[in-house]
Amino acid sequence: MSAAAGLNPLRRSMVGHGALILLIGMLAGVGLLVSLLGGMEVWPGTIWPLHLPGATDAWVRTHLGGMLNGILIMVVALVLPVVGFDVSGARKISWMLVGTGWANTLFYWAALLSPNRALTFGDNRFGVTNLAAVLGLAPALLFTVVSIVAVAMLARQAFAK
Repeated sequence: MSAAAGLNPLRRSMVGHGALILLIGMLAGVGLLVSLLGGMEVWPGTIWPLHLPGATDAWVRTHLGGMLNGILIMVVALVLPVVGFDVSGARKISWMLVGTGWANTLFYWAALLSPNRALTFGDNRFGVTNLAAVLGLAPALLFTVVSIVAVAMLARQAFAK
């Protein structure tokens, strides 16, 4: 079996996780629409009022951030054999980026429910903290570092002789 073929189950898993994260980001687009309109149009010219938590700009971040995280995971899954990762290295990159995608997804949704935008564990200039802020920020902070290491590993492997 070739090295690329050995990566296929891992790559399929990454595409699956990326697609789910992408889907959640796309569904946040419905929240963005409702936030912009103040409701949902059920018939042309008829908008049923509906209030969702979170500011419109937070819905934009949740929508776009989720889609970009999902796409990142799927693109990396496709390029793993091109940059020459073996199965062990690909496993590391996989858990690092899939973990980042899910941590960021949790962060974006928690920020919708957090007066402080889930940017700090305590109160900040945007508002007070709450449980959603803590639950969203903790994994996002950890995986911020993890994702930087993963991208550095990708770059190093891509330029390796």
